[in-house]
Amino acid sequence: MSNNTAPFQATYLGGPTVIIEIGGLRLMTDPTLDPAGTKFVLNERSTQEKFEGPAAFPEKPIDIVLLSHDQHFDNLDGAGRAFLKEAKLTITTKPGAERLKETGVNSTGLVPREHRTYVAPNGDRIKITATPARHGPAGSTKITGEVIGFHIAVSGSQVFDLYVTGDTVYYNEIEKLGERIDPRYIFVFAGAARPRGPFNLTMGNNDVIDTAHAFPNATLIPLHSEGWSHYTENNNSLLEAFGVLGIKDRLQILEPGVATPLQID
Repeated sequence: MSNNTAPFQATYLGGPTVIIEIGGLRLMTDPTLDPAGTKFVLNERSTQEKFEGPAAFPEKPIDIVLLSHDQHFDNLDGAGRAFLKEAKLTITTKPGAERLKETGVNSTGLVPREHRTYVAPNGDRIKITATPARHGPAGSTKITGEVIGFHIAVSGSQVFDLYVTGDTVYYNEIEKLGERIDPRYIFVFAGAARPRGPFNLTMGNNDVIDTAHAFPNATLIPLHSEGWSHYTENNNSLLEAFGVLGIKDRLQILEPGVATPLQID
C-alpha cells in the first residue's frame, strides 16, 4: 500500500455490524445499534434479546450500507433502521430495497452476480457484487426470506478482494463461489443462530471451517457471533475448533470499537 493511500481498516461495532474503510470510502454491514437489553418478539414462542450494545457509533458519514437482508432484527434493529436514512446508500436484496424505499431510504436491490462499481475518495475503484446466501437449511427460504452476501473487489492503488457472507449457512453455492473469487479477508456471519428451531440459520463452527477450506488464502473475521440471545456458538468456540485443526492463524478477532488496520500483503 502506498503512503498516500487512505487506510484499509475495519471497526467492529458488535453483532453483524462492522465499518470497513477502503481508500476513504466507508462501508457498514448490517446496522445493529440498539442498546443492550433490547428485546424483539419473533413469534409467540420466541423472543430475541440483545446482550450487548454497539461498541461505538459512526463518527463520520457512512457511504454505503451493505445490508444482507432487512427482515430480521438481529441484522437491522430499530436504531439501525433509523440510521439507514443517514447513510448515503443502502445495497440489499431486491425485495428489501423496495421495502426500504417506502420508508425514505436510498436503497438499491441486487440479485446474486449483479454488481455496482463506485470510486473511493483516493481514486480506487470498488466493485460490489451480490453473492448467494441461504439463511438456513434447504427449504428455509420460505420462512426466512431472501438474503445476499457481498464480494468487494478493489482496484487502483491497491488490489484485493473481500467477501461479506451475510446471514447464510455453508452450502453448495458457497463452495462454487470459492472457485470464482479469491478474497484476502472474509467477514463471516457465524454464531450458529437458532431463533426458530433445532437448526442453524447462520454458520456454525463446522460451516466456518468449511468456508476456510473453500477460500484457502483468506483470513476469516467473525461477525454475528457475539451479543444476541439466539447465538448458540461464539468466538471462543470458533477459536477452539480452529485450534484443534491447527488453523487458528486463519482467524482474526477484531477488538470491539477499535479501528483495526488490515494488511493486504
